[in-house]
Amino acid sequence: MTPLQAATRETFWTIGPMGKAAFYWLAAVAVLVFLYGVYARFAAYARGSADPRDRLSNLPGRVVGATKTVLTNENQFDGDLYTGVMHTFVLWGFLTLLVATTILGIDIDVYRPLTGESFWVGDFYLAYQFAVDAFGLLFVVGVGMAGYRRYRTREGRLWSKHSSFEDAAFLWTLFLLGVGGFVVEGVSMVGQPQRATETVSFVGMALATAFQTAGLTAAGAEAAYGVLWWSHSLLAFAFVAWIPYAKPFHMLSSFANVVARDEKAGARLPNVPADLDHTNAESLDDFTWKELMDGDACTKCGRCTDACPADTVGRNLDPRNVILDLKAYRESVSDDPVAGSGGAVATDGGTAADGGTVPIVADEGGVIDAESMESCMSCMACMDACPVDIEHLTSFTKMNRQLVDEGAVDSNLQDVFQDVMGKRNTFGESQSKRGDWADDLDDVPVPDARETEVEYLWYVGDYPSFDDRNKQVARALARLFDEADVSFGILFDDEKTDGNDIRRIGEEFLYLELAGHHVETFADCEFENIVCTDPHSYNTIKNEYPEVDFAEFADDPMMPFDREEPWNADGAVDVFHWTQVVEELVSEGRLGLSGDELDYTVTYHDPCHLGRYNDEYEAPRELIRATGADLHEMPRSRDDSFCCGGGGGGLWTEHEEEVKPSEERLREAVEDTDAGAAVEKFVVACPMCTTMFEDGRKTGDFEDQIEIVDVAELLIEAVDAGR
Repeated sequence: MTPLQAATRETFWTIGPMGKAAFYWLAAVAVLVFLYGVYARFAAYARGSADPRDRLSNLPGRVVGATKTVLTNENQFDGDLYTGVMHTFVLWGFLTLLVATTILGIDIDVYRPLTGESFWVGDFYLAYQFAVDAFGLLFVVGVGMAGYRRYRTREGRLWSKHSSFEDAAFLWTLFLLGVGGFVVEGVSMVGQPQRATETVSFVGMALATAFQTAGLTAAGAEAAYGVLWWSHSLLAFAFVAWIPYAKPFHMLSSFANVVARDEKAGARLPNVPADLDHTNAESLDDFTWKELMDGDACTKCGRCTDACPADTVGRNLDPRNVILDLKAYRESVSDDPVAGSGGAVATDGGTAADGGTVPIVADEGGVIDAESMESCMSCMACMDACPVDIEHLTSFTKMNRQLVDEGAVDSNLQDVFQDVMGKRNTFGESQSKRGDWADDLDDVPVPDARETEVEYLWYVGDYPSFDDRNKQVARALARLFDEADVSFGILFDDEKTDGNDIRRIGEEFLYLELAGHHVETFADCEFENIVCTDPHSYNTIKNEYPEVDFAEFADDPMMPFDREEPWNADGAVDVFHWTQVVEELVSEGRLGLSGDELDYTVTYHDPCHLGRYNDEYEAPRELIRATGADLHEMPRSRDDSFCCGGGGGGLWTEHEEEVKPSEERLREAVEDTDAGAAVEKFVVACPMCTTMFEDGRKTGDFEDQIEIVDVAELLIEAVDAGR
């Protein structure tokens, strides 16, 4: 047998029988402590309320999808190459070392006793040693990269009020485990002459050479090995036992969170039961098991906070802290033995140790400040940025619903609720005026979809119907439909507020009433598709109306609709944003554009409800290019777009902020876009965005620098120029 064929090493070198027995006993204890901790964690989630989504359907497919997401580190790479590389090195290094340890255990404790020989020899052993050294080195480099970003560059988003000793302990434990393993290997190679030719263990060989150069002898290595081996083993056992009780648990909970994710979370909010006594966030009992698991999945990376426009402009909202504040409160009130010290002082049900009441959300004294929830723009930037699929918006909406239940919302929002209840629109205008915007369309008839069969039932929306600036957009779009000979009609005074933003600021039952009215109205009309001016309307009609269980509210006297069947559950009716419809018309040549009608230099703002909510980025851009305009992208575009500030009730509320979101976005357009000051027009595809940016243009002193135009206005100008 050649030396290569006989290559192997003694696993328990210098460790006697008592030492081996102690090793196995400690390993068993560590594993049992680990398993109990994992059980206790998941048992705690089971005490959460039922989740309205079936999050475990097609479980094998979910697991496969989550495995791909985790192993490719695609979420970590999104917008942050450094973090993606760092996390890939750590993850794959850790998994390889775990697999290697498992293989060795199988050889020692299963294969050898059964067969009397070892497979951990020769070529397999050498390949094993090379893989362990290669991936172990990547692991150490990855952990070093994490430490460099945290402590040398002091990346701001990594630090918050929830930064604690466990963060440092996690990082340094991983580092010591990685480095310690190599030190043990290097000392072993000095003390075992038969390993002198084991060049595949290149890291261990390099360390062995360094140790020998420093004066370490074979005898010295043999004497030191036991101490180093036990130090490394005890640290490894401690780490395994510690995993379920602190930050390392995210290695399991994050994967579980990705498995249980709702692909349409945020775009469709969970429904509430018909029970009018239902509370939304009165206590922890009201949170679902998935919402509880969100807290444990959080890695404190701060990506959500970094992406949050409310936090960027100085509002009182830090999405990470909201999730972690809820977690800390849960741990402080829990009888779960794995819970940490937390950050609140209370017992379950909301009663504090001093006998007072600790509400989940309140103006003062709550776990979460009401102002934080009022600051949220429902833009979903936090959810899009989160690498572990935490669904911030579902928890935020639950707390907003609680504030509405208690009548504790902003007075401006109360006024909006009253306008919608009394006038059926957010402007408080008479519904009889809803179609008046069409009066100035001299040569363009606007049919009544209640009386005429049409191809497209056009849901116009509040702002294009009542706001003077956005009426221009509605007229431009009507002219585009007419130019393309599209069969369309509107609902006139039977069209009410769609309910999207009403719902996101917590008024669930008013939303249900609006949804019921509209689906009954749709049922009385003859049409093929629905087209919406506003991405907010598009989102709620497309994604949320089909989710309403009307039968549950059939006997509710507060719900003025008579319907039990779901609407559009089979997707028979297609719902479009107008840019999707017109983009197809342009591609068919029905608007007669040649693509060189306009020569403006423009940039485009992705509306949250069209982009992040519904993944539509190309249709508006294709329409802009079809006019001949020179389109330049802002640094934050597509799924990284920066919210205008109008979502989640932002249209109707005032906030203390360093700069308005709309002002920050316009600054980015004229200063950070490649075309810079040459940008003439800021193009939008959302009436609410138009409103917010027209305001920001005035308050931010951008009136002489840039013009706000809707894609429809740009298109109709191109059509007119083409004539």
